[in-house]
Parts: sequence; structure tokens; C-alpha cells
Amino acid sequence: MKRFKDLYQKYGHAVPLLLYGTVYLIWFTWLERTNTKNYHIIHMAVDDHIPFCEVFIIPYLLWFAYVSIVVVYLFFKNKTDYFKACAFLFTGMTIFLIISTLFPNGHDLRLATMPRDNIFTVMISALWKTDTPTNLWPSIHVYNSIGAHLAVMHNKTLKSKKPLCICSGFLAVSIILSTVFIKQHSVFDVLTGITLGAFMYVLVYRREWIAANRTQRHNNKKTPQVD
Repeated sequence: MKRFKDLYQKYGHAVPLLLYGTVYLIWFTWLERTNTKNYHIIHMAVDDHIPFCEVFIIPYLLWFAYVSIVVVYLFFKNKTDYFKACAFLFTGMTIFLIISTLFPNGHDLRLATMPRDNIFTVMISALWKTDTPTNLWPSIHVYNSIGAHLAVMHNKTLKSKKPLCICSGFLAVSIILSTVFIKQHSVFDVLTGITLGAFMYVLVYRREWIAANRTQRHNNKKTPQVD
């Protein structure tokens, strides 16, 4: 019993992650099976002018490792930053699930035939067979990439390593671009993902700064003016 308590005290903060991950996967799988017809098409004129570039499947798939590695690192190294990252990711992902449930959406951007035959187009064809062109708004690839990079930049250890920060930023941007270059998302999904990320950044990472400034302004009002 004591050993169990020690393990829980040391690793108990994994419970919210495991519970939410289970709920998310069940909910998302249900959406993928349900929203197959009669969904709203998301499209912007600019989507038609973005070329198909199959090499971007690499950063698109690296997203899975990128977000996971950041979360796992924080889990073991900094519990406070871990909870902040989870709050950022979980909130946006829940908003995405609610939108997809209440407003089924999808796109018709995928190519009927691949323009080239290479390892990258084969990978994209395999992706399209398992991933439906639905439940896209806002883009979780975009949103979680922003969340992962913000987590890196707000961790004292990681942000001190400049090459790592540069690589993280480059990967995050590459992933965001990949969503439109391999026709997984409309630009609208990307813009709304960025907007949601900016909003959550203020709530999760700038809340203390905002509160401190509000307190400072309040104290300044109370301070009597000396002529």
C-alpha cells in the first residue's frame, strides 16, 4: 500500500492525461464514424491556389511525436509546466470536439488521383484511407503544434537551449504549413486554430501577468498623488 501511495504521489498527475486521452479517442472515433454525410463544407478561395506538395507529409506525421515528446518531458521534469500544457491542449481539443459534434464539417480538397508516384504520395494515400476528410475545424494539428511550442518556450530548461527552441519553432511552422500543402485542411481551419491558440495563450500563459498588471494599476489608483 505504501508503495502504491508513493507511486501515485510521484506519477499521479498522469491520471488526468490518461482519462482525457481515453475520452478524446472514444469521442473522436465516434465522430469519424458518424460525420460521413451531410456535413458542412469548409472552403476558402485561397485553398484553390495552394499547390499540393507531398513532402510535407513528413512534418505532418512528426506532429504525433512532437506533441507527445513535449508532454512526456514536462510530465517527468516540471509538473507545473505539464499542467499548463495539458490545460492548453485539453481545452482546445474539447472545443474542437464540441464544434465537430454540433456543426459537422469537412472539405473536398483531396485530389482524385496523385500527380506523382513516390514514397510521399504513397504515405498520403495511406493516410487518406484511414483519416476521413471530416471533423477539421479548428485544426488540432495547428492548435497542438502551437501548444507544444509554447510549452517549450515557457519551460526554463528548454527555453535556455536556443538551437532546441529554433528547431521547435521550425517544426511547429512546418506542421502548420503541412496541413494545407497535403490537402488535409482548409486555410480556414488553420486560421481558426491559430486564433484559438492565441486566445488560450493569454488564458494559460499570460493570466498571471495580466493579474499582476491589474493589481499594479489598482494599487497605483490608491496611491495618493504628491504635489
